[in-house]
Amino acid sequence: MQSHELLREVFDKKKPKEIAADLGLSSSMIYKWGEPNTAGSGIGNPLDRVEALIKSTGDHRLVQWICERAGGFFILNPKNMPHPHQLIPATNQIVQEFADLLHVIALATADENVVPTEARQIRARWEELKSVTEGFVAACEEGDFDRLRKHAAKQQAQSQLRP
Repeated sequence: MQSHELLREVFDKKKPKEIAADLGLSSSMIYKWGEPNTAGSGIGNPLDRVEALIKSTGDHRLVQWICERAGGFFILNPKNMPHPHQLIPATNQIVQEFADLLHVIALATADENVVPTEARQIRARWEELKSVTEGFVAACEEGDFDRLRKHAAKQQAQSQLRP
């Protein structure tokens, strides 16, 4: 779906005039967002601009920030990640990632206080667990367990390097 198509669907639920009033913008600008972006038509709609910003920076924290503001979270789709051929190594990897998360949580909460650096470490381990699990689920759906096997081997090698 193109961004302008999504915006037109959104406009079915909330009228462009109301959105314009909420944002302090002109109705014509909001209506323009619902049109295809053609060469020379000026600034793209906010969705296209956010996409361009993400492509320019390569920083997925932008997406994470947006997701958090919407009450959710972002998990990078592991399309190009290699993953294991056998289910047991893949399952073991998820269990290991969960154990790593629990270890970080245990260390952070040992003194009954979690400081910001510890919270960031917990978040990082949580994001890694979500990504590994998503990769496993996607591989299951695609039946591509060879990718799972390769990814598990890579992750195991990396985990041996972690303190």
